[in-house]
Amino acid sequence: MRADESESWRADSRPLVGKRIVVTRPRAQAGELAAILEGLGADVLLAPMIRIADPVDPQPLRKAAREPDRFDWIVFTSVNGVVRFWEALRASGLDTRSLAGVSLCAIGPATASAIELEGARADLLPHKHVAEGVAEALAEEMDLAGSRILLPQAEAARDVLAAPLREAGAEVVEVTAYRTVPDREGAAGLSDRLDAGEIDLITFTSSSTVQSFIESVGREIGRAEVATIGPVTAATARSGGLPVAVEANPHTVIGMVEGILSHYASRDYGA
Repeated sequence: MRADESESWRADSRPLVGKRIVVTRPRAQAGELAAILEGLGADVLLAPMIRIADPVDPQPLRKAAREPDRFDWIVFTSVNGVVRFWEALRASGLDTRSLAGVSLCAIGPATASAIELEGARADLLPHKHVAEGVAEALAEEMDLAGSRILLPQAEAARDVLAAPLREAGAEVVEVTAYRTVPDREGAAGLSDRLDAGEIDLITFTSSSTVQSFIESVGREIGRAEVATIGPVTAATARSGGLPVAVEANPHTVIGMVEGILSHYASRDYGA
């Protein structure tokens, strides 16, 4: 966390003391959010609802990674998409240098940081960190007619990005870079703790974590509330009957933490 991002938290360095908060991200990606919440005093419970798995058919991703210069843009909508694409790139005997003539777009700051870790940089970072915002930003950046765009994404990703790009005249190649599958071990014992009223807040950073939670744990969450990273995840939670108390804006981990702090601060003030 940068100093400027933590500025608003200095008045009370541990405002979440006494709050038990569940982090449902995949275990390998839960560290940042868990560390920030713990640093603010929360008792954090890691309960990963999903894990990241290989595509059923990896060939389309491998083919795209072998010939990245066929594309004008590669659009990454998640950190996992970045990680899996570069794995395929290296497996093809290539590296970041092979992307010299390709423009890269990242849906948000975390995805842009993942690209930087691979030795590249995002040429475009939309102001709206959702798929619709990516489509709008690309259309503003260039005339999409005739351009070739690669989307390495999750299996069964929403069509709200590819569809408007195609309508604008782009040739869009969608490849499955990874799948999200339920992590049944993460849900172990969570229902009992929810029933006992031991949980204050459950955080969700994707629709897939919400869906897996509902399938594994159910909709009854006792007195707990829900915090989501953005409108898409919030809509999934609400449609599943979960009480959304926090919808992050901006749609980032930091935005979620700020939203959680504001939520509890307003409640304490109102009390």
